[in-house]
Amino acid sequence: MKKEKRPVGKILMVLMIAFFYLPIFYMIVFSFNDGKSLTNFTGFSLRWYRHMLETGDMLEALYTTFGVALIATFVSTVVGTFSAIGISKSKRIVRDIMKQVDNLPMMNPEIVTAIGFMLLFITFRVEKGYLTMLLAHIAFCIPYVILSVMPKIRSLDPDLANAAMDLGATPWQALTKVIIPQITPGIVSGALIAFTMSVDDFIISYFVTGSGVKNLSIMVYTMSRRVNPSINAVSTLMIVIITVVLVLINVVPVLAAKRQKKANLGKKKWIPAAAAATVCGAGLALFFGFRGAGGERPFEGQTLYIYNWGEYTGENIIADFEEYTGAKVVMENFDSNEQMYIKVASGEAYDILVPSDYMIQRLISEGYLQKLDHSKLDCMDKLAEGVKNLPYDPENEYSIPYFWGTVGIVYDKTKVDAADLEREGYNIFLDETYRGDIYLYDSERDSFMMALKVLGYSMNTENEDELNDAYEWLVECVQTMKPEIVTDEIIDNMAQGRKALGLMYSGDATYVMAENENMGFYLPESGTNVWSDAMVIPANAKNPELAHAFINFACDYDGAYDNSSYVGYTSANREVMEDLSGEGGEFYGISSYLPRNGYELDEVFVYNEKTRKVISNLWSKVKIAASNAN
Repeated sequence: MKKEKRPVGKILMVLMIAFFYLPIFYMIVFSFNDGKSLTNFTGFSLRWYRHMLETGDMLEALYTTFGVALIATFVSTVVGTFSAIGISKSKRIVRDIMKQVDNLPMMNPEIVTAIGFMLLFITFRVEKGYLTMLLAHIAFCIPYVILSVMPKIRSLDPDLANAAMDLGATPWQALTKVIIPQITPGIVSGALIAFTMSVDDFIISYFVTGSGVKNLSIMVYTMSRRVNPSINAVSTLMIVIITVVLVLINVVPVLAAKRQKKANLGKKKWIPAAAAATVCGAGLALFFGFRGAGGERPFEGQTLYIYNWGEYTGENIIADFEEYTGAKVVMENFDSNEQMYIKVASGEAYDILVPSDYMIQRLISEGYLQKLDHSKLDCMDKLAEGVKNLPYDPENEYSIPYFWGTVGIVYDKTKVDAADLEREGYNIFLDETYRGDIYLYDSERDSFMMALKVLGYSMNTENEDELNDAYEWLVECVQTMKPEIVTDEIIDNMAQGRKALGLMYSGDATYVMAENENMGFYLPESGTNVWSDAMVIPANAKNPELAHAFINFACDYDGAYDNSSYVGYTSANREVMEDLSGEGGEFYGISSYLPRNGYELDEVFVYNEKTRKVISNLWSKVKIAASNAN
């Protein structure tokens, strides 16, 4: 019987290894993909590695990741080791209390710890950045070091230190020559755990950082919100670094053992760590030194802080602006207007924000924005008429449009009859022909827009009966149609034709249609949301003059073209919009790129706090109903 079980065990082991390593292999292969798709390999290319090296942000994130991890590991290991020794010499009641204090941070949910750190730094007005991230990493690593060292200390003879001092050693010599060598395995184990925890951390880092400081986990999170294959390249580079370190740690001692006599074996313990640190340090120093300096330029030595959506800028615009002005641009990213609002309301200073229409209205009403100095702007005549003077800022006193578009239905032409779309509009999301074959976008505003429009109501209604009618329509949809409620993963999924229908922003639809000729885009006659994201300057901006310069640069032809051609969203620059959508343009023949303009049933969202809360509560119930239905 035992012999029969062995093959099964081996098969399970192979399957388990494949489960862990095949996704990594898949990612490495797609890091060499020529196209932007994360799932469709179109040819071998080093394009995304070049992009990773040219942008610099990813390499800086890598430098920050390992820099913070190495410093936090060293400090937490020293502090944790001495703390563990001190605790072991304390009274029993103190040891028991400290044991619980040490366990609490490890058992506490990371999100709670993260918010606690964030509030601490805000309370004491500590500017968030590299230092706050480092302090947070040191703090959450120390308990793991103490936990690793304590068992080794408990296994020691309690009279060992006293015996050493009786033989003439000083207390420091007894500690360093007797105690430390005996507990070295626990110290090394604690240091490795601390290093791993620091490199791996995302949640705490995300809440305690600022001033554009990002580690790799934050960078990958921001890049994963929309299609960016550079995420594969930077992740592959991370794997290569870790692999090199692991090889050094495991191979170097074996090689050293063959070359050294037994009398010198004790010295080899430091070789792997020293070699690994040297390789990491040299590599990171090389990565960090990529950017050159130019001559004197208008804003030489100044810094511009921008808070923008993730993956919402072109490949070259930031580097070009830095070259043109001599300024340094620090870009932070948010993934929702609400997240951006929290940071601005808490007093964090940025020079430029890129919020959506309804959020701009809120920021204006609450005094968080300053009026633009139009004497310093030369971009108004370059903007498309359909995106100027919108209801949230009628005279463009506070905002200059960045991207604009609509929300519509992306559909697979091989699965969906265009006649069905024209006849049913948004009601096609209740057509059981497509049951289980649709996506809903996880956005309360846009989902309720769809429901309100199909019922003939305004998407800005304040009537609670109408909002309840929309809620009932959405509940019927999720209960009968079993849609998959997703966020930005809808982009690549629809590009691969994995569902028949999906509610999607026009800019994302442009990418999908460019990748897959079988995809179409439809705007129902019942109306839709005409949205606009715009550049604004906060009231507490430190460099408004440089902010005006960037607004001009982003609205100029070259900057606007780079942004729109790379991201796929419709440019606010009239000439760029016409060139990209015209014959020979990158988006020629793609209907989603040109927003529907002037249609009487299309609307712009208006901010209303009371209505927002009602919709937010109802959308939560819709998602619960969807979860129960599935």
